[in-house]
Amino acid sequence: MKRPEVLPITDDHLLQFRKEIDNWVVFSDQEWEILNGHVRLIKIKRKGHFARVGSVCAHLGFLISGSVRLFHIKDGVEITAYVTLPNEFVSSYKSFIRQELGQLGIQALEDSLVAVFDRQNWEKLLDHPVTAHKTERLGRLITEKLVFCYEDRLEAFITKTPAERYEAMLSCRPEMTQNIPQRYLANYLGITPTSLSRIRKRITRSGKL
Repeated sequence: MKRPEVLPITDDHLLQFRKEIDNWVVFSDQEWEILNGHVRLIKIKRKGHFARVGSVCAHLGFLISGSVRLFHIKDGVEITAYVTLPNEFVSSYKSFIRQELGQLGIQALEDSLVAVFDRQNWEKLLDHPVTAHKTERLGRLITEKLVFCYEDRLEAFITKTPAERYEAMLSCRPEMTQNIPQRYLANYLGITPTSLSRIRKRITRSGKL
């Protein structure tokens, strides 16, 4: 079993994290110093797990580098629900917030670095008189982002063909085609790897790719 490795978090990692956080909520230098004391850096080896189906998700994470897939299991088959790329938050969020057994697995597609809060440290930030308000707002915005992603995914499966879903992915998240194994990419799009190959060939011939 590949367990995450805790690493020293560098100023560069924190700067990357802060730049993205500033797009959500701007923390003052004083607030950021407090936040720094509650975040850690972990390394997840390829195929290692950030969260397991049937377990409590221990962390709310921010992906520094690498990529991870979020998946459910139905009838023994893994179904990829989402792929998280650098500068995105990652968690089995319901399990993390409620501290209940989760039905979402999260696995690294390549060696990945993740800045993380455990539940205890997240609660400390929520309880701290200096950071409480902005941490609560950050948590609300993360929740909204997850809901929007879910609605977008649901809408795409209802209203778009597989080819249209692939083209939309190329437009919004072109980096998805770079390091994601084809079987997971096809699963994410709700098609077989063979169908994905046909769609790619058709788009290439049309000059769109």
